[in-house]
Amino acid sequence: MGATRKIWTAMDIEANQAKQNNGNSTVDDSIPHSALSVDTALSFPLMVSCVIELCKDLFGKWAKLDDSCFSVETVSGGITNLLLKVSVKEENGDDVSVTVRLYGPNTEYVINRERELQAIKYLSAAGFGAKLLGVFENGMVQSFINARTLTSSDMRNPKLVAEIAKQLRRFHQVEIPGSKEPQLWVDIFKFFEKASALQFEDIDKQMIYETILFEEVHKEVTQLKELTGLLNAPVVFAHNDLLSGNLMLNDEHDKLYFIDFEYGSYNYRGFDIGNHFNEYAGYDCDYSLYPSKDEQYLFFRHYLQPEKPYEVSEKDLEALYVETNTFMLASHLYWALWAIIQARMSPIDFDYLGYFFLRYNEYKRQKEMCFSLAQSHLSGPGTA
Repeated sequence: MGATRKIWTAMDIEANQAKQNNGNSTVDDSIPHSALSVDTALSFPLMVSCVIELCKDLFGKWAKLDDSCFSVETVSGGITNLLLKVSVKEENGDDVSVTVRLYGPNTEYVINRERELQAIKYLSAAGFGAKLLGVFENGMVQSFINARTLTSSDMRNPKLVAEIAKQLRRFHQVEIPGSKEPQLWVDIFKFFEKASALQFEDIDKQMIYETILFEEVHKEVTQLKELTGLLNAPVVFAHNDLLSGNLMLNDEHDKLYFIDFEYGSYNYRGFDIGNHFNEYAGYDCDYSLYPSKDEQYLFFRHYLQPEKPYEVSEKDLEALYVETNTFMLASHLYWALWAIIQARMSPIDFDYLGYFFLRYNEYKRQKEMCFSLAQSHLSGPGTA
């Protein structure tokens, strides 16, 4: 793929943003920084030693603690990062826990870390996600959220559907400084450019890759971009990756959390909702679980009017239904192209090329129905 694009570090990001904002950094000056990094390829015992050293470097009050005061355990290993829970016995006897998030190797090809760090401060201030406590070369430290990760079946629970919808509306109302231009098609075309110019060392992967009809994919992307442009969908700051793994629930306090804003950007409202609905399929990608119209309407009611959900008009419900299910197609194209890049760049043992075909084929299966729905809606009121 030629020269490797520069990997943005936390310090690069802050310096660059300070220039753009006349010295006003996107990360609070009070947030500790470290020039250290943690190699995710290390064995776990060696990684633990590095994480302890990192925590001591970031947080002065822990600098002189014995290593035995720290315990480190894996919280989860995701597609794009590794989460570690670090528990610390402080000098005064208090037990404190933080989350260390290590960015996955090569994720800069699909994730804009500069954009993420710019947004996280404001989202945290609005009550979303964990509090940012520190940044380092290849990750960040955040407060630990005492909650469980949702499952895909949880997302179908009517009570949680209503709460997710209400929280997503509030999320969409957060103002993030900078350009408000929607990034969907910018990102998709960037993904396409990268995905269509790869070379695989693995001969079997290269043979599969060569069966992808990129000219056809480009035509589909262009056609869908034109159709969605006619819908005049509102632009909001979107999560863009609201799957079950990025939703947490404290059952004791009945509190829902949105986490991980790696893909967050200004984007179309319908994309964020449609992408969330696609995640009802779960990690097994069973798209028969995609929500029915009635299930979607439950979500829409609580999204559009959280205080009076059953006073939402049929016209408004229908309009959001069309918007969401048209942009749902864009979600399939987005993650299909993302998967091709991951197939080449990610060290994770996962069939990313197979995932491309799964998402692209689902796009093609749903296309005719969703295009017809949108075109009928656009042709006149009450005909969708």
